Amino acid sequence: MSAEPAGTLPIASEQHIILCRQTVRVLCTQLKFSLVDQTKLITAASELSRNTLVHGGGGQMRWETLERQGRHGLQLHFEDTGPGIPDLKLALTDGWTSGGGMGLGLPGSKRLVNEFDVHTVPGEGTRVSITKWK
Repeated sequence: MSAEPAGTLPIASEQHIILCRQTVRVLCTQLKFSLVDQTKLITAASELSRNTLVHGGGGQMRWETLERQGRHGLQLHFEDTGPGIPDLKLALTDGWTSGGGMGLGLPGSKRLVNEFDVHTVPGEGTRVSITKWK
């Protein structure tokens, strides 16, 4: 399996979450990320793709490989047009959950990457962007 330097995958089922993880693994391998960094980014992608499906009603993952000042990175965007996050500060609090999970999705993902950004509008959807640099 080879992944393009930029692309989009739908997130509409459990199988799509698996495909997102596999794609991120291939991209991390192509960028020669360490095994630890691969694991961190794949874990964050798994959590965020699941959030996109479960809380956002589905959406997409977009990715792009980056090169800035001689550094290589991978940026992932998880986008949905679901209900949005009514209280982002609360959602970024460890242990808080809007569902039956452990409350580690957003704050846990944030700790696993170098850059983390959330844009959400209640009633319009959410976009979470993460970047991992090598």
